[in-house]
Amino acid sequence: MGGKRRGHGEDGVHFEHRQGTECRDARFHRHCQGRWRGVISRVGPDGHRIRHKVSGQTKTAVIDALDEKHRELDKGVVTRASYTVTDAAEDWLSGGLPGRSQRTRKIYRDALAPVLGKVGKRPLRDLKATEVRTALESLSGQLSTRSLRIARESLERAIRHAEANDRIGRNVAALVEAPAGRSGRRQRAFTLAQAAAVIDASRELPEIRLHPGLQDHRRPAPLMHAYIVLSLMAGVRTEEARAIRWDHVELDGDPQADPPVPPHVNVWRADRVGGDTKTPKSRRGLGLPELVIMALRDLRVSQADERRHASTRWKDTGLVFTTATGTPLDARNIRRMFKDICERAQVGTDWAPRDMRHTFVSLLSDDGMVIEKISRLVGHTSSHVTETVYRQELRPVLQDGTQAMDRIFRRSGSPVS
Repeated sequence: MGGKRRGHGEDGVHFEHRQGTECRDARFHRHCQGRWRGVISRVGPDGHRIRHKVSGQTKTAVIDALDEKHRELDKGVVTRASYTVTDAAEDWLSGGLPGRSQRTRKIYRDALAPVLGKVGKRPLRDLKATEVRTALESLSGQLSTRSLRIARESLERAIRHAEANDRIGRNVAALVEAPAGRSGRRQRAFTLAQAAAVIDASRELPEIRLHPGLQDHRRPAPLMHAYIVLSLMAGVRTEEARAIRWDHVELDGDPQADPPVPPHVNVWRADRVGGDTKTPKSRRGLGLPELVIMALRDLRVSQADERRHASTRWKDTGLVFTTATGTPLDARNIRRMFKDICERAQVGTDWAPRDMRHTFVSLLSDDGMVIEKISRLVGHTSSHVTETVYRQELRPVLQDGTQAMDRIFRRSGSPVS
């Protein structure tokens, strides 16, 4: 006798033999080559019948998959088998990051690439939390803990975007924690002697020929010297320094005011999407040490010479740190020149401009300033980041940032004082 005929609207479950094989156990299919198949048959809005199929190694797995498919269909989720994890990531990168720059999109794309190399070809609807966990763990020897965390969070956001667009009913990446990875690049800070050597080297940069064959040169020393002393002695972020305008800088102050206004720079903008600073507390006014004031005055004179030399090619952006034609300075230019200065200072080349900000925090901490005050100077939302990421040494005694920096570099006995 044949099996019981399924009723109207019921799911179908059957065993499908692999082509060319025969069943040796017709009752339980334990030794057969093939897979269990399940099907849900529904009538669509247009009156046509729609079939949703699932498969698995066991009958129980297929029944569970059918239950999950019912839940997805009840929520209005429809996912094609051809829609992969990579497709979900691409949809998120192209349509799920409104207002974000191409640089930000590239950061997320690069972060996702190693994980997509492991699970990118999997149909999104079949992706399991265990597969995400295994993929991340397999990368723990190649990526830093921070990179693994960004990769997992990016994958979770990509699947969440698919979930919001009814592509999937559950975000499996949200069920997984990023494992610990290999040690990343250690946050470093110059010693006082190294910082003094870098400042000295920044004064001695040779002229750069901008256009081969033409008498068109640039003196990068005033530019980089001012950039370096501002970063080292005021603790501004590199993207904040690139966005500073001359009308944000007060080199003379107003000693007759009540209370007196010291020389200072207003950090109101940053070289970021939208121009906003990283956090609201990053908008701050910073007093300027004597060395920074002198360096900025020299840079102003040097920039005026470049403006005259560029003539009609000059772009009046009002920025403090610019190219030879007045246009905004690119981060790559800063990194290249900074690496050259570090090499000239004989402190090594494995340094980045952001290390000067770490140096600012470490020197003030070593000199005795309390961490809460340092946190305000660098524009952190709380002192926790200052303490756990930036600070290298601690002695809890209150001092003023500008006076402390003047005293620190005078005490070094170096020519910078």
